[in-house]
This record gives sequence, C-alpha cells and structure tokens, in this order.
Amino acid sequence: MHDVVIVGHPDTLGMELLGAWDMLGMANQWLTDQGREPYYRRRFATVDGSLNLWGGLSLGPCEPLGPALGDVDSLVVIGGHHAHEASLDPEFITAVREVAERSGRVVGMCTAAFILAAAGLLEGKRATTHWMFGDLLAARHPGVEVDTDPIFIAANGTWTSAGITASFDLLLAIIEEDLGADAALSVARTLVVFLRRSGNQAQFSAQMAEQLADRHPIRELQQFIADHPGDRLTLTDLAARVQMSPRHFTRVFRAEVGISPGRYVERTRLEAARRRLEETEQSVAEVAVATGFGSSETLRRTFVAALGVAPAEYRLRFGPVRGRRRSSAPV
Repeated sequence: MHDVVIVGHPDTLGMELLGAWDMLGMANQWLTDQGREPYYRRRFATVDGSLNLWGGLSLGPCEPLGPALGDVDSLVVIGGHHAHEASLDPEFITAVREVAERSGRVVGMCTAAFILAAAGLLEGKRATTHWMFGDLLAARHPGVEVDTDPIFIAANGTWTSAGITASFDLLLAIIEEDLGADAALSVARTLVVFLRRSGNQAQFSAQMAEQLADRHPIRELQQFIADHPGDRLTLTDLAARVQMSPRHFTRVFRAEVGISPGRYVERTRLEAARRRLEETEQSVAEVAVATGFGSSETLRRTFVAALGVAPAEYRLRFGPVRGRRRSSAPV
C-alpha cells in the first residue's frame, strides 16, 4: 500500500485535513468496488499526538510525528489560518523535515507552503500558496520562487497548492498520477467537482478582489471595467472617466490598485473571457469580441501566456457540457 501521513498543527483547517483523508478514502472505495485492493494507507500525525482544529474541533489520538513513522510514500502537510505561525515552531519544523527526508512525495496544502519552506523543502523551487499570503512567503523565504497565479504546482516531487479548495484539485491530480484518470474521475463525480482544473489555472477572481481601491472614483472605475470589458478602455478613456490627466491617473491607479491600468484591464478581460468560456456556448471569436480582445488570435495569445492553455482547450475542459470531451471531462 501507498503510505500517506497527513500532518496537522494547532488551528489546522479541518476542511483541508479531512478533505485529504476523505478523497484518498474515496479512491480506495473506487478500487474496492472494482474488486481491487485499497491503495492508500492513511495516517494522521502531529507532534504531541492530538490536534485542535480551527473552529474548535479536536482530533485524536494521532501518531507522533517523528522517526517512529518510518519511511513514507507521501507526506501531506495541511495549512490553515495559522500555518505561517506554526512554521516558526522549531520542534515542529524539525519533525517535518526528518519525515520529509524519508518521503517519496511531499505535499503542502495552501499555507502549508510556509511549513515546507521553513523546513528547507522549497529552497530553489517554484511554489504557490494562498494569494493572500504570497508576499509574506516570498519575504520570509527569498530562496523560494513564489508564484501565486497557479492553483497548484508540482516541482521535483514537491507539490504545493493555492487556497483551500485548490488543494482538492491538487489531490485529484495526485490520485490521477497514482491510479489513473478513471479513479480521479470517480472521486470528482462523488464530490460533484470538475476533474480537474489545470494547475495552470490562475487565482484570478481572488486576485481581483484583493485589488479594490480605497478611493471612490477608482473603485467605481474598477466596477465599470468589470461590467463593460468589451468597451473601449484605453488609458485616455479611463482617465477621462475620472477627470484626471492620463499621467496623473496612471500614478493614482497604480498606487491604489498595485498594477497599471492597462494590466488591470487585461486581467479583467481575461477573467470575463474565462467565465464566458465556462458558462456560455459562445464561440471563441464571439467571446474575444465581447470581452474586448477583438480577435480570437489575440485572446489565444493572452490565454496561453496567462494559463498555459488555449481558449478552445480551456472550453473543452471547463465549459458547458456540450462543449466537453466525454473521455476526460467531469460530469
């Protein structure tokens, strides 16, 4: 059996911890239903043998995190609101490092990237985490290439995921790698989720929410851009809407939002295009016009650069049922 140790810390998020346990259990059930032996042996481990989850629930007894665990096939470290604080506990980090050295695969779900980084397991590697904590992770660990755009990243046997439910996409990818697409599809069907969002799919909606301006005119302009992605949105046009010169507007917008007006418009249009591809049956060309890209080729170039996949392929994976390939798409 494939030995999986799931590691928690004080105030671990129960959704992630129990989600990992249950999803691997669902994969085992799929095997059992086919007359095959279960694949995953699951164990909880903590430093002190018990675990207080965020929100007040308790879990125990757990196995002690340390040498007694022996060799491990997959070490799955769970995140939570206080993972960046748990990463400052030397006893905990030493234990994680020692077990990781005997593990074939190391997984950090959401903010558990802080724990892996503190243990030296992400040094020189590309990793992701929840978009709210990306800057802090990069500041604490400059040797880690932090990229908060993808929903998960696999780098040389080390896996990291973005916020919370993105961990489920990571787990589906692991199940598919271990047992094949049919097993992952079965788990996805049970959960009623998509199989599976590409790791390159970005955290666009979350990033856009982070960048709401404080100034009322700029905030209103952001709403206008979101509501009218297909309109003419040049720098001159946007500056005129808030009655500023283009130069002054650019300075104010960047100070309030964190990126240039042009980059913000592109991100908003890409988000609008992504949603239309997911939710409507408009052609790629129609989506390109409706979201301000003008042509399908311009939309394709932008999509590939941001998501690593062309709009047509994205539609096949995540679009309306009639637009998906039955062999690889979710129900």
